[in-house]
Amino acid sequence: MLPSRSQVPAPDTWDLASLFPSDEAWEAAFADLKGRVEGFEQYRGRLGESAETLAEALQFDSDFDRAAERLGTYAFLKTTEDQTNNAYQGMQSRFRNLAVRAAQASSYMRPELLAIPVEQMDALLAAEPVAPFRLGLERMLRFRPHTLSDREERLLAMQGEMAAAASTAFRQLTDADLKFGTITDPDGNTIELSNATFGQLLIHPDRGTRRAAFEQYYDQFKGHENTLAATLAGSIHRDVYYAKVRNYESSLEAALFPDNVPTSVYDNLISAVRDSLPAVHHYFDVRRRKMGLSELHHYDTYVPILSDIQKRHSWDQAVETILTALEPLGSEYLGVLEEGLRGRWCDRYPNRGKQSGAFSCGTFDGAPYILMNFKEEVLNDVFTLAHEAGHSMHSWYSARNQPYQYYDYTIFVAEVASTFNEQLLTEHLLKTASDDRQRAYLINQELDSIRGTVVRQTMFAEFERKTHEMAEAGEPLTVGSLRAAYRELLDAYFGPEFVVDEALELECFRIPHFYRAFYVYKYATGLSAAVALSRRVLGGGPEALADYKRFLSGGCSKDPLDLLRDAGVDMTEPEPVAVTLARFKELTAELDELL
Repeated sequence: MLPSRSQVPAPDTWDLASLFPSDEAWEAAFADLKGRVEGFEQYRGRLGESAETLAEALQFDSDFDRAAERLGTYAFLKTTEDQTNNAYQGMQSRFRNLAVRAAQASSYMRPELLAIPVEQMDALLAAEPVAPFRLGLERMLRFRPHTLSDREERLLAMQGEMAAAASTAFRQLTDADLKFGTITDPDGNTIELSNATFGQLLIHPDRGTRRAAFEQYYDQFKGHENTLAATLAGSIHRDVYYAKVRNYESSLEAALFPDNVPTSVYDNLISAVRDSLPAVHHYFDVRRRKMGLSELHHYDTYVPILSDIQKRHSWDQAVETILTALEPLGSEYLGVLEEGLRGRWCDRYPNRGKQSGAFSCGTFDGAPYILMNFKEEVLNDVFTLAHEAGHSMHSWYSARNQPYQYYDYTIFVAEVASTFNEQLLTEHLLKTASDDRQRAYLINQELDSIRGTVVRQTMFAEFERKTHEMAEAGEPLTVGSLRAAYRELLDAYFGPEFVVDEALELECFRIPHFYRAFYVYKYATGLSAAVALSRRVLGGGPEALADYKRFLSGGCSKDPLDLLRDAGVDMTEPEPVAVTLARFKELTAELDELL
């Protein structure tokens, strides 16, 4: 039975004192920030008055946001410790209300800045007092061609809840209303089938259990396919509408514009993966043969080929393994990380009411905390800890090398530092594997990681591109057309020897990311960049490491593509993705030989 929060030994929990030493200190800071909200009003209508006034207003906004980050992070982390704790739920709710008030009080700033005439703004940007904020202003001003009149912007803002209707309906249907029943495994255990347990059942060693879960799960989606097609179509049409209204050439361009990423990066990713699909098909054939199956179905693709290998790691053993694997990153990196992992950065083990899963939560003023639900018998939890440690060290380096307004890195590069660490951990474990079976197990895990993160997410990305192009061309988005588009991709990505069950076409109706279109490609580019950079650091000497450290220290001081290019990988070219898929091909051949 899981312990209550009060029963967890303090050394196994995080110490949030770097944010606030106590709840009382938080309350005092909250009261102070609440009193500062009215301060935004003093700058209304004055942002173009002078460089000094503009700099003062932007500094006030930055200081407010920095204080709010500390308050919000502390409240959030306290709620994750025990989600049944009403006091901390109330604390987070009060902070959110304050954040909404602050957003309303400062909402005039962006449109007022965009309304300043170009020549006047150019003069302000050139003035010395504005220098610390110049990059942020230049990024905001990029949106001038896509910003409408005050009245039009107000009308668009009023559409917010309506625009979210499709996504809300999808969430309510799939998370609350759909009931999937139960599955009984060969040992007689009854398992409730849900969105949460579906993935767990797909790695069950018993094939009959996997097949039953797959068929029963998708039966529910079949029964609601018309509703789900309507909600997905509504979300796609929303994207197309906003792109047109804001004068973008396509919904894809609109989604990539904030990161200053050209659509060619998206297209190159898809082309590179398409070119490497024969290697993916070969992997599926290897999996089928090594599992002793006459035919391979989707429900056979997640269970480890070698499911009988287990290796326990205590927390200290996991930390030692990770630190050894990350030795190529140098003494500073290792010293800081060891102090954090052996100290109080991490909330280590499960307790009653604790949030599930894992995450890293870095701030400018506090430690980069890590939530774990570490289980000694699960090797993947060692990888998860290495992954979250990568995020935390990314935050640590950026916070110490950038001013507040440029320390927080974008989602486009967020997964690079984390999956980079996983790559180094994989290399270390492969080198120290005790026998061929242990090595084969690790290779299988790495192959499935690349397949799930690069190949699968690229298939999703291609579906998003295809369906938005259909909508932009005026083609109908129906159950039939959506399933047909997805079926074409399934046949291409899984290959001619793979048995694509008709029910798998319904997968396009259950992916939550499709309601935040053109996001999933970042998973694929992130891992591809991490693989390329890890190869470079492992074989490139001090200069390659120095380049990577500069990337970790860069925050958002440059556009994502520029940060990665300076580190040694150019994501505007197909090469990084090709390097990752070449590694996939090599490992598949080795797995075939080992088993």
